[in-house]
Amino acid sequence: QVQLVESGGGLVQAGGSMRLSCAVSRLTFVNYHLGWFRQAPGKEREFLATILWSGVSTYYRDSVKGRFTISRDISKNAVYLQMNSLKPEDTAVYYCAAGTTWPNPSDYWGQGTQVTVSS
Repeated sequence: QVQLVESGGGLVQAGGSMRLSCAVSRLTFVNYHLGWFRQAPGKEREFLATILWSGVSTYYRDSVKGRFTISRDISKNAVYLQMNSLKPEDTAVYYCAAGTTWPNPSDYWGQGTQVTVSS
C-alpha cells in the first residue's frame, strides 16, 4: 500500500523558515505528480504546490509564490516543501499528496504535520 509520511513541522516565529519532508513508499514516481496542501482550523484543505513527476515543472498557489519551493528527490523517494518568510496565516496542518492529476494530485495522502507560526 502506498504510504506518505510527512515530517519537519513544528513552531516557528513569523518571518522564519521551515522545511517539510515527505517520505514516499510503495510508489513509483514515474507518472505520479507530488504536491503539498494545507488545512487551517475551520477552513477547507487548499492546494499549495505541485511538482511534475519528471521534476521539470512546478505550479504554486498565488499566495505562496516566491515564499514556498517544492522539490523532490527520486533517489530518496522524497518530496520537500521549503517555506520562507512564514506568516501567522500559514499556520495549518500540511499534507503531502501523490496522484496522476495535474496540477492537483490527490490519489494518495499523508497524515499531515502541524505547522504553527507565532506572531
